[in-house]
Amino acid sequence: MELEELRKKAIYQNTIDTWIAVCGEKNIDWYKTENYEKFITFLSKSGLKMQKFPLCIKESGGKYERGRDKTKFAEILSESNDPNKAAYTVKLNDTNLKIIRQFSV
Repeated sequence: MELEELRKKAIYQNTIDTWIAVCGEKNIDWYKTENYEKFITFLSKSGLKMQKFPLCIKESGGKYERGRDKTKFAEILSESNDPNKAAYTVKLNDTNLKIIRQFSV
């Protein structure tokens, strides 16, 4: 249900927020950057259309489960030039949500 809540806010979302929502649905630890990288790789290989998203790290923050900081997570990702550790914009329509929900670690 977490992805549906995210979609209600806006149909286009960044992949970091989408990742956190997917993890909430699947009871996955969202703070592991290597799993985020697998998520982006999966979305790319699935043909999901994504646009590079210039995420402003200071504005991306907020505390999530167990007090983990989304800003710190984004900072860790930004230290790499790997495109699978970047943030993208993705459309959360029914077709894309079906693909996103197929992801598994």
